[in-house]
Amino acid sequence: MQFGLFGGARTKRSVGIEDSQGYQSFIDYVMEADRLGFRHMFMVEHHSTGQGQVSASMTLLAYLAAKTQRIRLGTAVVVLPWHNPVLVAEQAATLDLLSGGRFDFGVGKGYRRPEFDAFCIPIEEASERFDEAMEVIRKAWTAEDRFTHHGKRWHYENMLVEPAPLQRPHPPLWLAAGSRDSIRRAAREGYNLLLDQLASVEQIIERIAIYREECARIGRGYHPNMVGTARALQMIHSEAERQAAYETRRRVVGVIGDLARDKLAERIEEDTAPLLGTPEEIIARLKLLEAGGATNILLVDPNASVANLRAFAREVMPAFASPVPAAAE
Repeated sequence: MQFGLFGGARTKRSVGIEDSQGYQSFIDYVMEADRLGFRHMFMVEHHSTGQGQVSASMTLLAYLAAKTQRIRLGTAVVVLPWHNPVLVAEQAATLDLLSGGRFDFGVGKGYRRPEFDAFCIPIEEASERFDEAMEVIRKAWTAEDRFTHHGKRWHYENMLVEPAPLQRPHPPLWLAAGSRDSIRRAAREGYNLLLDQLASVEQIIERIAIYREECARIGRGYHPNMVGTARALQMIHSEAERQAAYETRRRVVGVIGDLARDKLAERIEEDTAPLLGTPEEIIARLKLLEAGGATNILLVDPNASVANLRAFAREVMPAFASPVPAAAE
């Protein structure tokens, strides 16, 4: 089993979430994760939320590329319907170079209607815009010379994208997906898979099975590291801390759940998705995930705490001391 991070910094202007973090403390957090041997950092992207979330994910990742040595740096995700795909291809390739080939390109079509409304882009067009953007980006990274593209949304004539990414033919592609159809599509179209932090253990195991079966059906090689599973981390060391952990989880899910049309905030104590509990309880939950094929765990710490990260590395990671061999990137 290997471990990484999922999330992002929050600015001081954050509204309604007490555990907001500034950029510098988050940078320190990722640098410590690099030192402790964590495998990935996947950075979120959101806009116009009023919650101080990261908007320029690749800019922050470029800074982290200069501050770290080994940890892979990914987007989770770039919402392609909002962006010019050629400019995204150039930015991502530049980040791949700056990081020494440590970049993972996570993409998605988006799901938050208020963000689409802020950009004056109909959310109903998300799928078609995503598809065309990925067509352009793949072409930009694999074309041997200049290319031309005339689609429904984007037009380019005699275009040359520079620089080329360091990883060839391009950085690993990751897709956030949860439905059966989207998971199968991820497998068919060459994406690695990002699974969300709200899904139950049973749902995670089912989704990994769907992805693995589709890979087998189309003859694509499968490795467990091709699936990243986000899990909230709230480790406690006494029963006196448990209720406070539930309250923090309730606040966080109250934001995420509302945006995802979920009602998890009403049953926090029964929710087994987060890694919430003592080190022994967290190890037990990770063992269940491991048995179901989830061996690439991306931790979501609402406090982005260096102390919590060190405690996890000291008290939980030794129980998984034989890591899954890294897949070819």
